[in-house]
Amino acid sequence: MDIRPGSVLDPAVDALLGAHRRRMQAYSPPESIHALTPEQLADPSVSLWCAWQEDVLLGCGALKALDAAHGEIKSMRTADAYLRRGVAAALLTRLIEEAQARGYARLSLETGSDPAFEPARRLYTRFGFSLCGPFAPYVEDPYSVFMTRAL
Repeated sequence: MDIRPGSVLDPAVDALLGAHRRRMQAYSPPESIHALTPEQLADPSVSLWCAWQEDVLLGCGALKALDAAHGEIKSMRTADAYLRRGVAAALLTRLIEEAQARGYARLSLETGSDPAFEPARRLYTRFGFSLCGPFAPYVEDPYSVFMTRAL
């Protein structure tokens, strides 16, 4: 598995992230979906990382700068054919390493509260994230679970 910077201009990446946003719509109302659009992912405050096996996209994840000391995990998605094969763990490891290299003191995330998001919540817990309250720009939402970890 090769993890390297990605681009929403890559058709495979765009397709995977489109599937990610559609999946969110199945479990959350529109006002509770916080998945980034391609335009938001292209913002300089966001860096996208993709996992590849030769020319096959396995998954992606993004790191968004909230401020000089706080980053946010965004757009974590594994292609359905590669679920439960360590792709998300490898991507999360890379994002944590990048956050540490940037000097962030904290890394946070928002994920869904529906049972469909339980595997993601277990992964984040395994990597040292714990439940927290909403962080900027979020507010309390029954469809959201907020997690954070010190770096």
